Amino acid sequence: MRRRTVTAGNLEEILQVTAPAPAPEQTAAAPATPATPGEDHGLRTEFAFELPRGYVDETGAVHRHGTMRLATARDELRPQIDLRVKENPAYLSVVLLSQVITRLGTLTDVHAGIVERMYATDVAFLQDFYRRVNSEGHTRAAVTCPHCEGGFEVDLSGGRLGES
Repeated sequence: MRRRTVTAGNLEEILQVTAPAPAPEQTAAAPATPATPGEDHGLRTEFAFELPRGYVDETGAVHRHGTMRLATARDELRPQIDLRVKENPAYLSVVLLSQVITRLGTLTDVHAGIVERMYATDVAFLQDFYRRVNSEGHTRAAVTCPHCEGGFEVDLSGGRLGES
C-alpha cells in the first residue's frame, strides 16, 4: 500500500479527484434559476458575536464585535493536514476559528496569528460559540439566576448582560 503525503497546497486537487461523480439524473436536470450570491434561502449562515474582552491589535485598538459563518466539511478537514496542528493538536481550534471568523471589528482578514493573540477567555467564548452555531444551530443558552433561581434564555451573539 502506497501512502500519499497531503499538504495544504494540494488539498484542492485531492478533493476534486476524490469527489463522487454526479448521478445521471443530476447532470440531465440543470437548475432553472441559478442561485445568486447573497440570495436568502431561509438558512442563516452568519452569526454576530461580541467578545467578552476583545482583541487588542498592534495599534491598541480593541475589536469586540465580529461575525462567524457556519463551518463546512472542508473547514473541518483542512486543519487536519496543517503542520502546526500535526505538531500540536491543541492548535486545531486556532486554525479552525481563523477560517470561520469572517470579521472582527474593522479586521476582515482574520488569520491564525490574530486568534493566537486573543485572550484565553475570548478564545473559550469563540470555541463555545462555534459549537453552538454548528451543532445546535442557534446562539441561545439556558441560564439560571443566582439570586432568584429563575431560569431563562440569553442570546450569546451580542449585547451586554442586563441590556434589552
